[in-house]
Amino acid sequence: MRKMITILGPTASGKTPLAAALAQRVNGEIISADSRQVYRRMDIGTGKDLADYGDVAYHLIDICEPGTKYNLFQYQQDFFDAYQDICARGRQPILCGGTGLYIEAVLKGYKLSPVPQNPQLRANLEGKSLEELTTMLVELKTATGSNMHNKTDVDSCQRAIRAIEIETYNLEHPTPLRELPPIDSLIIGVNIDRELRREKITRRLKARLDEGMVDEVRALLNEGIPADDLIYYGLEYKFVTEYIVGRMTYDEMFQRLEIAIHQFAKRQMTWFRGMERRGFHIHWIDATLPMEEKVSAIINCWDAET
Repeated sequence: MRKMITILGPTASGKTPLAAALAQRVNGEIISADSRQVYRRMDIGTGKDLADYGDVAYHLIDICEPGTKYNLFQYQQDFFDAYQDICARGRQPILCGGTGLYIEAVLKGYKLSPVPQNPQLRANLEGKSLEELTTMLVELKTATGSNMHNKTDVDSCQRAIRAIEIETYNLEHPTPLRELPPIDSLIIGVNIDRELRREKITRRLKARLDEGMVDEVRALLNEGIPADDLIYYGLEYKFVTEYIVGRMTYDEMFQRLEIAIHQFAKRQMTWFRGMERRGFHIHWIDATLPMEEKVSAIINCWDAET
């Protein structure tokens, strides 16, 4: 078994179709690195686009119920289990996604421990603004020397409180409980022009709303999932939920969500550039190249490194 292949890039860059086309060529299976596609029935808003996989096997999609709080510790273990299973069957693992924190954690082998909820801390933080919570988080990260929490995840008070809970636990408890090995991987970045990315994001958002994204979120609320739990997931689920419960108009929802997704894509690229500064070698390829050219370029690069 040769080294793993990782395909990363910002939202709307075309990672999934590329990973699927590559998997067809190299007898591969795809491990998702998306922090929200783990949730069942959250399909349109997370952009699962399962048809893109064709007959390629995929892992770590639809593994949790909405309303639960999947985390990095769980992802790292689930990734390793899937990775070992794929390798044991003689298939080629391909990691694909845009959640930079998840990707970096498994490639580097972050040493993590499970962090329980802290009811007293949560009670003390209740009512604080997102700005206040963010300031507290920055101070805690400075104290712990942590670089493990992605700013893209701190886009609601609930998520900020969870991040503070984790940093507080790490400050009060020494050595992590578990260590998984780093994974040797060729890393491919899908590079898309900023203006083209913005155009695709806007077009895709309109398409998802036409496909029933509001109805998808409404159905989750009708299941009994609290609005705050959906808001916790950020982006589409945050803004569409706030529209449904009457906190903003449809036009306000669209405009604010569009801006938030553009900002999210920018932060994703900032994370990936940071990975390069932290020693990861990312081979960037042009998103606009024909699919076959992109796949061939990856295989040539992979052959040269193995």
